[in-house]
Amino acid sequence: MKAVRIHAYKQTPAVENIPMPEVAADQVLVRIEAAALNPLDALVVSGGAAQFFNIQLPITPGTDFAGMIVEVGSAVENWQAGDRVIVWTDAGSGGGFAQFAAVPASACVTLPLKLSAAEGAAIPIAATTAWHSLFSTAGLKAGETVLIHAAAGGVGTFAIQFAKRAGARVIATASGDGIELAARLGADQVIDYTSQDFVELVHDVDLVLDLVGGETQLRSFEVLRRGGRLISTAMPPDTSIAQSFGVSASIFYAAPYAERLGELVSAVIEQEVTVVIDREVPLTAFADAWARLTSGHARGKIILKSEIFN
Repeated sequence: MKAVRIHAYKQTPAVENIPMPEVAADQVLVRIEAAALNPLDALVVSGGAAQFFNIQLPITPGTDFAGMIVEVGSAVENWQAGDRVIVWTDAGSGGGFAQFAAVPASACVTLPLKLSAAEGAAIPIAATTAWHSLFSTAGLKAGETVLIHAAAGGVGTFAIQFAKRAGARVIATASGDGIELAARLGADQVIDYTSQDFVELVHDVDLVLDLVGGETQLRSFEVLRRGGRLISTAMPPDTSIAQSFGVSASIFYAAPYAERLGELVSAVIEQEVTVVIDREVPLTAFADAWARLTSGHARGKIILKSEIFN
């Protein structure tokens, strides 16, 4: 079968032919229809993820994918061949950038009929990060104002919609065609960060969702009200700086958890959340998808499609 592989850190991932995976007793074999690229995949390739995950090289990256179960292990009772599923693995296991993957049955949730495989694959890390950063970690409430940086990306497009549906006022930063996208998804105010300074335009917000890090994160402390919150997914914030501004600051990392993912998939459907797809790329053209991811300018999620379904 075809799969994207890396044999050494900082090596450009490439499509290879490898043997079909063997299915353990507690696993299912998934014929992959769609897989989403995430910044986490770039962290795996760079070697940075090795300090957080047990990564054995060579590896097939890809943690978020969807498809059909074609075989179940001898100990699996809750799934059967023909079931369509969304899969969320950890970065040490990966497996999504391929035609087939053997994964723990516990890593799967049902792919509802109302979602395409591409939409299902786009949800795990991005939507979980958006939802739990805003609500579980920051406690966003109706009537509050949230500033979302990089709002036209994978996490940001979910965050705009979740925050609006919760009754919050949303201010977004974006650029290019991301400005129109953020507005269309419901942002009350969109700031073009290439020509406008958000520090001059925004004051006394309750929450900053930082998806950028660096100087953007540091300057974001200036726009929070006293008692406000900053949640970052990009880099750990300096808590001493936060204290000097009278605010709290923390980092959020999403970890695979099937029960939580299943609830979130249901919420996406019930709240009629738009799953924004930047582009769908054939597996054999992975280099194009990788270039788009590493450019940092994707609008929503980049999806790999297996040629089996093209």
